[in-house]
Amino acid sequence: MVNRKKYIAMLLAGGQGSRLGSLTRNIAKPAVPFGGKYRIIDFTLSNCVNSGIDTVGVLTQYKPLELNEYIGNGQPWGLDRNRGGVHILQPFTKINSKSWYEGTANAIFQNIRFIERYEPESVVILSGDHIYKMDYRKLLAFHEEKNADCTIAVINVPKEEASRFGIMNTDPDGRIYEFEEKPKNPKSTKASMGVYVFRWEVLKKYLTEDDKQEKSAHDFGKNIIPAMLSDQKRLFSWEFSGYWKDVGTTESLWEANMDLLDPNCELSLSDDDFRIYARNFDSPPTFVSEEARLNDCMITGGCTIYGTVTNSVISSDCVIEAGATVSHSVLLPGTVVGKDAKINYAIIGQNTVIESGAEVGCRKTDDIHPEITVIGEKKKITRKPA
Repeated sequence: MVNRKKYIAMLLAGGQGSRLGSLTRNIAKPAVPFGGKYRIIDFTLSNCVNSGIDTVGVLTQYKPLELNEYIGNGQPWGLDRNRGGVHILQPFTKINSKSWYEGTANAIFQNIRFIERYEPESVVILSGDHIYKMDYRKLLAFHEEKNADCTIAVINVPKEEASRFGIMNTDPDGRIYEFEEKPKNPKSTKASMGVYVFRWEVLKKYLTEDDKQEKSAHDFGKNIIPAMLSDQKRLFSWEFSGYWKDVGTTESLWEANMDLLDPNCELSLSDDDFRIYARNFDSPPTFVSEEARLNDCMITGGCTIYGTVTNSVISSDCVIEAGATVSHSVLLPGTVVGKDAKINYAIIGQNTVIESGAEVGCRKTDDIHPEITVIGEKKKITRKPA
C-alpha cells in the first residue's frame, strides 16, 4: 500500500537550548513547560493538526527522553494514526557516516527515506521552540498559487530588532530576491519565522548537493536558501500577522508567559475553533485558601495556594504556603514555595522547593527590561543566614 500524502511536516526539535540555561540541563527545549499546562512543542503539533497535516516527523537529538515520553503515540493531538501520525526521528549510525545531525538541513537529509515513504508534493519544515498559532493551510495555498519552489513565512518586526533575524528582501508580489542572515543594516523588516514549505523534489536535490559540501554548515538559512536564490529558484515570502514568539532565551520565555496575562494578547488559549492540545495528567482541584490573595495571575489545576500571587503564571501541582509572595514570576510544575518566602521576576524549575523565608529574584527591577532569575529543576533554595 502506498502511503502517499500531499503534505507532511518535519519538526526540528533537537536543539540544546543552551540560552535557557538550567531549564534545559536535563530536557530538550521543546519539552520545557509553558503557560501553566503546556509544553513549547504543543503549539507546533497543534498547528499541524488544526491545519489538516496528519503526518509529522519530530527530529530529536539533545536529551530526548522526556520529550519522547511526552509525545508518545501522539494521541493528545490526534496523531495516533495507522497511516501517517507522529514519528520520533532520532539520529542513527550509517555506514561511512556520522550519526549526529550536523545542522538543520542535514537533519532533514538524514531522514530522506522517511519522507519518501509518503511521496509528498511538498514538505513543511517547522521549529519546535516557537509560541504561535498558525493555520498552515493558508501558507500552503499561497505556496501553490505562486507555483513556488520554496515559501518562507515571515513576520514584520521593528526596524531596530531586524538585525536579530534572517531578513527577506522581496519584490512587490512577495518573490524573494535576497536573503540576509542577521544583517547589520537590514533593508526590510520581513523576518523569517523558521517556517518553510519546499517542493519536495527540489529540496531533495539541494539537500543531496549540500551534503557533499564539506565546508557547509548544512543549514537552511546559511546554505540551502542562498543556493536556491543563486540558482534563481522561485522563492516567496508569506506574511503572518498573528502572535509569534521565539522562546529561545529565558527573557523571551518569561515575556511569553507574561503575555498570557494580558487580556488583549493575540494568543488565545480558549479558542475552541483552533485549540492547543497537550498531554495533561489528571490533577486534583486547585485549593485557594480564604487568606490567599490573587491578582492578575493564571493558576493551573492541582495547586494549593495560601500566599499572595501577583502577575504570575502558576503551573500544575504547585504549593504556595501562608505568607509567601510570588510576583511577576513563572512557577513550573511541582514548585513548592515555603512560608514567608519571596519570589520576584523569576522562573522556577520543575519540582523545586523554595524553603521558608528564602528570597529569589530581584527586589526592584526595570519593568521594561527586567532581569530574570532562573532556578533549575529539583533544586532546594534555603534562607540565607542572617
